[in-house]
Formats: sequence, C-alpha cells, structure tokens
Amino acid sequence: MFRRLVLALIASTLPLLSQAAELKYLGSFTWISADARVGGLSGLELSEDGLSFWALSDRAMVFHGGLKRDEKGVVSGAFVETAQGFLTSDGKPLPRYSDDSEGIAVSSSGQIFLSFEGNHRVAQMAPKTGRLTDLPNHPDFAGMQNNSSLEGLAIDRKGTLYTLPERSGEMTRPFPLYRYRPGAGWDRPWSIPRDGTTDFLPVGLDIGPDGRLYLLERWFTGLGFASRVRRFDLGPKGPVNEQLLLRTLTGTHDNLEGIAVWGTPDDVRVTMVSDNNFKFFQRTEFVDYRVEE
Repeated sequence: MFRRLVLALIASTLPLLSQAAELKYLGSFTWISADARVGGLSGLELSEDGLSFWALSDRAMVFHGGLKRDEKGVVSGAFVETAQGFLTSDGKPLPRYSDDSEGIAVSSSGQIFLSFEGNHRVAQMAPKTGRLTDLPNHPDFAGMQNNSSLEGLAIDRKGTLYTLPERSGEMTRPFPLYRYRPGAGWDRPWSIPRDGTTDFLPVGLDIGPDGRLYLLERWFTGLGFASRVRRFDLGPKGPVNEQLLLRTLTGTHDNLEGIAVWGTPDDVRVTMVSDNNFKFFQRTEFVDYRVEE
C-alpha cells in the first residue's frame, strides 16, 4: 500500500508526454439495472454507431443490449435484450477457475471471442447457446500469473485476434502482445512498452475505426482508481508511434475495465465501462470521450 501511494505521488508531479492527440471528456452515465446479474463488467464491444453493446461480466456472462445517447453522444440509458451464460463445448457448466472472463471481441461477421484468467485461454462463444470452443493455447499461457493474465482482447477486420496479460513479470519488462491468425495459430511477435514509474496495468484492448490499437490501463493507487489510454499505429512492425491520449487522476472515474472504440476514422469515439465488483460502494459507469487530433 505504501509503495502504491509513493508511486501515485511521484506520478502526479511528472509532466504528461507531449500529445499530438488527446481524449476529450464528453460525459458519464451510471447504470443501475433491474437485473441483479448485471455487474462486474470487464469487457465492452459496441456497434459502429455506438448504440448496440456486448458487455462481458467477469462472472461468465455476456449481456447484449442497447444504449440511449443524448445530443452530445453521451450514454443516457442502457437496456439488456439478452443475457447468455457460458457452458463447455459439450454443454456442461464451466469447471471452477475456468469462468473468470475478462476480455471480449466481436468480429465483423458476429463471431464472439472471450479471454479468460484462471484457466488462461481464449475461446469462441456460440451466441445462442453460450457453448465455448477453446482456441489452441500459446505455450506461454500455462505459466501466466493467476488473476493477472489475459485481460484485453481485440480483433481486426481480417479476423486476427490480439491479447496481452495484465502483468509482465517485472516493472520494466514490456507486456507481450499475442496474435492469433486463423489457420496460423498464435505467435508473440511484438510487445507493448511498460512504464516502470507507475502501476498502470492493461485491462482493456480494442481496435478503432482508424485501424489503431487502443489500450486501457488501470492503476489502483490505494485511494481509488486512475485510468490511462494509449494508442498505437498497428502495421507490419506491430504497435508503433505510441501516443498517450488520457491519464486521469485517482477517483475521476470508477474501476474502468472495458473499452470500445467506435465511430468513423474522422470522428473516433471511446466508450469505457467500469467493473463494480458487485460492491455497493462502486458503480457500473459508462464514460464517453472523443479523440481530438
């Protein structure tokens, strides 16, 4: 706890990286659902118009529904249309330690992929039944730290999946970025730089309409949560041209874990959602930003 507080104080005195672009805050909405199962949201995907959502609970459930937005494009309401729990490929309940779902990615054709902690893996979910088909694992997955593995998951227009663990093993060691290409399987060609002066850790990943990779990171400082969003160009050399788009002070938002980047290449929007951990003193919060170049 003391180390976290010291790092937080140091970070608060450091100047931000020069920014050619930044996220402009638009507004927030606290979702209080009548469905008691709604909570613990760790992943988020939105349609291109930002009005349909897939929200992943870390208690092995996906909610599909709609969002209402005001004249500024800020979420002003949310409703669930379907809620789907998960089963094994043969229709049985998931075994213990296999149900900690953290990341979600939805392809342009509607395929749903999920990343898990505990039993570290990525699986494809059948939307109507919730049955999971595990993808072949990368050899690194088996040795990952419990409760700190595959947090973020993203998919590009070619159907290539990207994921990374919450922790890298050392403060100055980059986060490995894993890539899954249909027909070729997993490889680990690149990494994401890690800032050893802070405790920001990856919790969400998405690819925007501009083709760039957006990484949401969280830091529990001991007093609350701080959030950071970094953006990378994604090409043959992997993630390059890092830009810091957002770094909030502790307590600005709740425990943001899911990120969805939507809109058009000329009007990129970022919506994030918080994991309330099913605690009365936390909230499920949708937060809207716009990229300003």
